[in-house]
Amino acid sequence: MKMAVNTPVRGWRDRVFSAAAFFFVSVFIIFVLALIVTDVFYVDKKAVVTVLASKFIRHALWMSIWTSCATTSIALLFAVPMGYSLSRFRFPGHFLADAIVDLPIVFPPLVAGLTLLVFFCKTSPGRWIQEDLGIEFVFQPKGIVLCQFVAAASFAIRSAKTAFDDVDRRYENVALTLGCTQWGSFYRVCLPLAKNGIIAGGILTWARAFGLFGPLMIFVGSFRGRTEVLSTTIFLEQSVGNLEVALAIALLLIFVALIAVTCIRLIGGSALVRL
Repeated sequence: MKMAVNTPVRGWRDRVFSAAAFFFVSVFIIFVLALIVTDVFYVDKKAVVTVLASKFIRHALWMSIWTSCATTSIALLFAVPMGYSLSRFRFPGHFLADAIVDLPIVFPPLVAGLTLLVFFCKTSPGRWIQEDLGIEFVFQPKGIVLCQFVAAASFAIRSAKTAFDDVDRRYENVALTLGCTQWGSFYRVCLPLAKNGIIAGGILTWARAFGLFGPLMIFVGSFRGRTEVLSTTIFLEQSVGNLEVALAIALLLIFVALIAVTCIRLIGGSALVRL
């Protein structure tokens, strides 16, 4: 004898609710796509040729690539031990440390550049780094990496912590009972299981660093052939009336962002949902 299977009853209110929810999704997606399509049709062939032929824009592209890659490498170097510590250990000030990690994500981007500029001025502690160690950051290419790190490293740290949170601690405990040290348990068990989330956080950090603008303008400026990156090139081209060229570069950044988001979703997007 077959038992009756209870199926949810969908009345007209449920259908209206579903339609309303889908309406908001559709409007938002159509609006974003409309903005991108408008940019595509606004850019002409001459602007594309200008972007490809300009040595300054090619230099800005190279600066964007190597600085964002360097920033991501340094951010991941901090993110893995910090994410694991915040996920597994409880120590005095843990709540405060966890909140400070998120601080660069929520404060206005210009604050990062302004804060760095003040830190390295002649009356602040950062002057010892420049005067005694001889490492200059203000209006220097090295300052691009530092600025990107301050603005983007929190994404890598937070995603690493989330990835480690998703790893069941029982796996590590089993490894410890089988003779592994804490390092061995971390390296052989926890890190491989959290790998996708960490990689996804690295991609997000790279995308954030690649498109950073406001802090760079304050801390390192945008000197052609020296500290100019693609995001500041857009500002320079727009400020002199080359709107088509600025939009062509903007489309390149949009394309990079699309690739980054796609990779994040494919590799470990679930680890970033709770950021």
